Amino acid sequence: MMMNASIFPFLGLGLGTFLVTLGVLALLGASESRSTRRNRIALDETKDDIVFLFDDVDMVNASPQAQALLSAAPDEGGSDWARLLSLLLPRFPDLSRAMRDLADLGRVELSAHTGAALLKAEWHRGLARVTLVDHDATQENALIDRYTLDAMERELETLRETAEHAPFLVWRELADGTITWANAAYLALVDDISAGNDHTTWPPKRLFNRDTLLRMRPNANPFVAVETPSGPRWFDLHRATLGHDTLYTAVVADRTVKAEAARREVVQTLTKTFSHLTFGLIVFDKDRKVMLFNPAFGDLTTLSPEFLLTGPTLGAVLDMLRDKKMMPEPKDYTSWRHQISELETAAVEGRYEETWSLAGGKIYRVTGRPHADGAIGFLFQDISAEMALTRNFRAEIETGQAVLDTLDEAIAVFSSDGILTMSNTAYASLWGTDRMDSLAQTDARDATRLWHSKSAPSGLWNDIRDFIHQPGERESWTASTRLWDGRALSCRITALPRGATLVGFSPMASSLTQDQNTSPQAGPRFVAF
Repeated sequence: MMMNASIFPFLGLGLGTFLVTLGVLALLGASESRSTRRNRIALDETKDDIVFLFDDVDMVNASPQAQALLSAAPDEGGSDWARLLSLLLPRFPDLSRAMRDLADLGRVELSAHTGAALLKAEWHRGLARVTLVDHDATQENALIDRYTLDAMERELETLRETAEHAPFLVWRELADGTITWANAAYLALVDDISAGNDHTTWPPKRLFNRDTLLRMRPNANPFVAVETPSGPRWFDLHRATLGHDTLYTAVVADRTVKAEAARREVVQTLTKTFSHLTFGLIVFDKDRKVMLFNPAFGDLTTLSPEFLLTGPTLGAVLDMLRDKKMMPEPKDYTSWRHQISELETAAVEGRYEETWSLAGGKIYRVTGRPHADGAIGFLFQDISAEMALTRNFRAEIETGQAVLDTLDEAIAVFSSDGILTMSNTAYASLWGTDRMDSLAQTDARDATRLWHSKSAPSGLWNDIRDFIHQPGERESWTASTRLWDGRALSCRITALPRGATLVGFSPMASSLTQDQNTSPQAGPRFVAF
C-alpha cells in the first residue's frame, strides 16, 4: 500500500511538537526537583532564630545566629556535630542520648539544667533540625556595647589559645562523668591511643578511669598511668570543683616516676648492703622522715620495723628512743626539745658525735652526717665492750702505777722506740721532776741528759741509751754511778717484753763505793751530751 507523499510534512511537524513538549516537561521536572530540595533544607527562620540543619554529622544549613554560635566552638578537626556538642553538652547533658532516638521519635525537646534555654530537635526526610530557644535572650539584654563585646571576644580568644597551647592535659566533666570540654593536648593523646583514628565523635574517649578520679583525695596528687602504643605514660593528676562540674589537669610525670623508681632501687640496694653491717644506720630525708634504716639499727635501739616503715619524723624517732630509755635522759622536756634541735643542726653541719651512756649499762657512739639533697644520717655503734676493755686496761695501769709508787727504787720504763711510758714517785723525787711532765713525750735522750746533769761524768748514760734502742735479744745488766751530792746509786737495766726497757735507781748502802759499770762497755768515761 502506498502512502501519499503529502502526509510527510504533517508527520515531521507532529514529531517536532512532541520533542519540544517532552523537553519542556523535563525542564519542569528538574525545576520542581530543585525547588523540592531547596524546600527540604530551607530553615524558614527569623533573623534571631538559632537553627541548625544536619545530615548525619554534617551541617547542611544554619541560621546566621547559629553559624555565629558554632564559630565559637574549638576546631580540632572534628565533625560539625562534635563541635556543636562541645558547646551544648554543659547546658544539655542528655543531648547525645536524646539525639540517638530522634529518628524513631521524630521530635525531641530538652530543657537546660538551669531552665534558661530550650532545645528542640525534629526529624524530617532524613535531616535533623535543631532549634535553640534562649528564654533570656530578649532584645534589650542582647544589645551589648560594641566595645564591651570586642573586649569579651579578645579575652575569650586569649583564654582559648592559652588552653589549647598548654603542654598538659585539661578537661572538664559533668557530675555524671560526661566530658564537656578538652584541650588540644588531651585530644592529641586520644588520637595517639586510637592508633590514628580521628576523634570525630563527641564526647572524646575517656583516658583515665572514673573510679580512679573519684578516689582522689583533695590534697593528694597521685601518679596515674595511661597505656599508649609506645608504652605507659604517667601523669600527675589534679582536680578542682567548679560548681556542679569538675576541672581536671594531668601533668606529664614520666621523668618523676622514673626518678622515683631509680631512687627506690638505690634505696633497696643500699638496704641490702647495709643489712650485713654490725652498726646501726638510719637516714632521714630533707623533710626529716625516715628514708632508710638497716636491721642493726632496730636491734640496737629496740625500735620495731613496723614503726620505722611508717616513715616517722626525726622528732618521733627520738621521742620513741627516749620512751624506751635508749638515749640519755634529759633533765626536763624543754631541754630535751632544745637538745633535739641542736642535734639536727649539728648533724647537718657534720659535727655531731656523742657517746650515749644508757641506763642499762650499754654505751653507744652516735655520729650524725649530712647527705645529698638535705638528708641526714646517723650511725649507732655499740662500744660497750670497747669501753669496758678500756676501763679494765686503765684500771690495770692504775693498779700497776700504784704498785710502782710503793717501791723505794726509782723506776723508769721506756717503750721500744725510746719513749718514757711509766715512772714512779721515787723516780720523780730522785731526779726532781713532775711525773706528768716526765711522761709528756719524754724520750731516752731527754732522760739521760737529765740524769747526766745531776750526776758525775760517766759513759753509763750512753750505754743505757744504746741499750734502750738496741733491737733483738738483750741481756739485763747493772751499773753504779754517783750524784753530785755524793750519793751513790745502783742502776738496774732490764729488758722487758716487746722491746721495752726498765731502768731502776737504788741508793747504795755506802756512799764511799767507787763508780762501777758492769756493762759490756764498762769503764769511766767523760761524755758530752
